[in-house]
Amino acid sequence: MSDLHALTGAYAVDALDDLERGRFERHLVDCPDCLAEVQSLREATALLADDTAVAPPAALRGRVLAEIATVRPLPPVVAHAAPRRRWLPLLVAASVLAVLGVGLGLWQPWSSEPPVLTAAERVLAADDAQQVTLALDDGARATLVRSVSEGRAVIRTEGMAPAPEGKVYELWLQHPDGRLAPAGLMPADPDQTVLLEGDASQAVAAGITVEPAGGSLEPTTEPIALFELERA
Repeated sequence: MSDLHALTGAYAVDALDDLERGRFERHLVDCPDCLAEVQSLREATALLADDTAVAPPAALRGRVLAEIATVRPLPPVVAHAAPRRRWLPLLVAASVLAVLGVGLGLWQPWSSEPPVLTAAERVLAADDAQQVTLALDDGARATLVRSVSEGRAVIRTEGMAPAPEGKVYELWLQHPDGRLAPAGLMPADPDQTVLLEGDASQAVAAGITVEPAGGSLEPTTEPIALFELERA
């Protein structure tokens, strides 16, 4: 997707595949406009909530599914790029919600239950989110985002080389006394989003080391990345 800004509506209603979702979440780290837009779309979804849910006619779902096979889609229209309109993603999101909720009965935006953010999304959206980005070997980049109010931290990587054979990348949180506590292992993927394990509210740094398969209770190598954080 060349214009990640256009994914705000689809992301807000969880309509992206894993690859698109990962790319867009990495984009959110550096784009406060899109982050604010996602939040507003989620809020708009919540405002659609109503205490009384109206069930669609029983025959509607079957009719929609039956007519899908007979409707010929229109060919794509190629047009020159136009200035972004902030209301466009909202209309897209509303359309998706209408189709999912009314047409197929998959999800009802008028449910009394508000949308729930994941722990990683709450960290990225927190008002007190602190971000530190480091350049790694071979042009890779890693970004750490920590929220004291959420007490958690998230690390994002782009183009990170795989760990050596028989080794893994392990995450650490450094406490004020200098102790490094294990905070989870990183999946074998160059582009990833990982929620660190443990309370990060008092952490003064976070690091990545290369460890034997399965990880270690204490670092056995010097960190390949050390993200220094402001004291809470």
